[in-house]
Amino acid sequence: MKKVGKILGFIVLGVACVALFGFAVMYLWNWLVPTLFAGPVITFWQALGLLLLSKLLLGFPHKHHEGGWASKRRKWKEKMKAKLEHMSPEERERMKEQLNRCMGPRWGSWMASEKDQDSNSRTQPFTGKPEETQE
Repeated sequence: MKKVGKILGFIVLGVACVALFGFAVMYLWNWLVPTLFAGPVITFWQALGLLLLSKLLLGFPHKHHEGGWASKRRKWKEKMKAKLEHMSPEERERMKEQLNRCMGPRWGSWMASEKDQDSNSRTQPFTGKPEETQE
């Protein structure tokens, strides 16, 4: 019996939280949007729909607080650096050339050593004129 009471309590708490967030979205929308952008006034159900849409588009929170593109990019970089550590200098240079050819030089910049980065920072300023080629 005690377990059923806990389950019902969590259900009631969940419904109350959803209703509170719905009213908060409705109140903020109706306070700001009509005044600032001459937009429409919305109802509670429209506010819940807007809240659900935003959660679907922007994502739901994770338990481990480590999500999103930034962490995926960081993990990818760590994985690639680990792979590069086990490569010979020739293999590393070949991979860097392939990345530069396929995606442009900025994608290979994370693989460059400090010496390479120093030499890259001393490039000519952009003048808007095409470079003259020596023939």
